[in-house]
Amino acid sequence: MILGTLEQSLIFAFMVLGLYISYKILDFPDLTVDGSFSLGASVVAVSLVNGIDPIIAMILACIAGSLAGFITGYIHVKYNITNLLSGIIVMSGLYSINLRVMGRSNIPLFNANTMFTSGNSLLKIIVLLIAVKLILDFILKTKFGFALRAMGDNEVLLISLGINEKNIKIIGLMLANSLVAFSGGILAQYQGFSDIGMGTGTIITGLASIIIGESIFKETKFINMTLLVILGSVIYKFIISITLTMGMNPGDLKLITSIIVIAIMGSKNIKKFKGGAKLA
Repeated sequence: MILGTLEQSLIFAFMVLGLYISYKILDFPDLTVDGSFSLGASVVAVSLVNGIDPIIAMILACIAGSLAGFITGYIHVKYNITNLLSGIIVMSGLYSINLRVMGRSNIPLFNANTMFTSGNSLLKIIVLLIAVKLILDFILKTKFGFALRAMGDNEVLLISLGINEKNIKIIGLMLANSLVAFSGGILAQYQGFSDIGMGTGTIITGLASIIIGESIFKETKFINMTLLVILGSVIYKFIISITLTMGMNPGDLKLITSIIVIAIMGSKNIKKFKGGAKLA
């Protein structure tokens, strides 16, 4: 159980890194992720059953996810549609697109050649995650990375520097959703099937992981934000796993997640309130 939970949590960590870009860096609550997660799984599943190499299938999933992020960003900046509504619109559209891609609601991959057909699954996932983390850390230290972070912190400053803030936002959402789709593609291969509903509640899972990571490790100096959200994903999955082993109904999983998010955010606000009361 521990190995399975660890593997799943690390697979979800790719998605959490993507959500970290949109939610924490861009300050963009992007509901597209519920659709782009399934989109990545759908593209990978269809590619694999048609004999395409798993590596190429994952690249195709990233491209599909980035396109979804582009559409969300474009309709947001082009038509001044709110970030929340932009995400909802694209997420809804992706449901139909995912059905079109797969041709049905579920594709089994038990006879397909996947990245987990041979070798050590955990080792492969860890190597991939470290590579993605290091690349993301590098990107965030470049000029583009500074512009990306400035986008969420102070959009006016970005405009005053003559940087096209709209393009930065769109590219950021493309990067975020490509990581989410990448995560969906890996999960489809890991669990041996792609399902139209596997992306439902993805944003809540990601938010819970980020919030847990922040709550526990934010004050730890040697842990940067990308490692923080990865650790948050691992802890979140183990909390869910322990909850289920205690006899909770799997159908209550989304409710449990929502309660965890509310509890953590509520406790943070109570701490702030107490801190403010002491200062007063």
